[in-house]
Amino acid sequence: MSSPLRAKLDDLIAQTDLDVSERQREQLVGYVELLNKWNKAYNLTSVRDPIDMLVKHILDSIVVSSSLEGKRFIDVGTGPGLPGIPLSIMNPDKEFVLLDSLGKRIRFIKQVIHELKIGNVTPIQSRVEDYDAGEGFDGVLSRAFASMLDMVDWCHHLPKQQSGVFLALKGHVPQDEIDQLPEWCSVISVKSLKVPELEGERHLVILSRKG
Repeated sequence: MSSPLRAKLDDLIAQTDLDVSERQREQLVGYVELLNKWNKAYNLTSVRDPIDMLVKHILDSIVVSSSLEGKRFIDVGTGPGLPGIPLSIMNPDKEFVLLDSLGKRIRFIKQVIHELKIGNVTPIQSRVEDYDAGEGFDGVLSRAFASMLDMVDWCHHLPKQQSGVFLALKGHVPQDEIDQLPEWCSVISVKSLKVPELEGERHLVILSRKG
């Protein structure tokens, strides 16, 4: 099964300016294979076709890689590990906490990091508002939150006090959500993301505390 997937992944990566090693490509394909296998019993994603997973999950996650500044990141509401697992594979020198409240998702992530030998991921089963971030994170990633208002409201305690940022992966530019953000939070930048063969727009909205 891996060769058509690998060929497709190579084709997709060739349409980007991403630098992806042989080992990273093997791990990304391995992740899709595990996601496809576990999805049948665990219902981890509505995307059923592994080829579609490459576009909608892998490429859609790793295009954010160049925007990660700092060392420690948390992926809130990670689900089956998106975007956290693909980003951890792309950035072995950074640390990722993957947070989700559902045990079956965390069990899957533990299996992934064991089988693919990913050493820079810590899976945590917790509600985001109950999680103690310690000294805080350089970046708080979110791909599946309903709105940015909910994201900054529930995750306000997670970024480092002075330098931490929120990284929200969105479709079109959510101007209505931006207009609803609280006073203490501001948009630093909105980056248009080019995801090969993905229909529709993708944007990365970066937010920080004011002052």
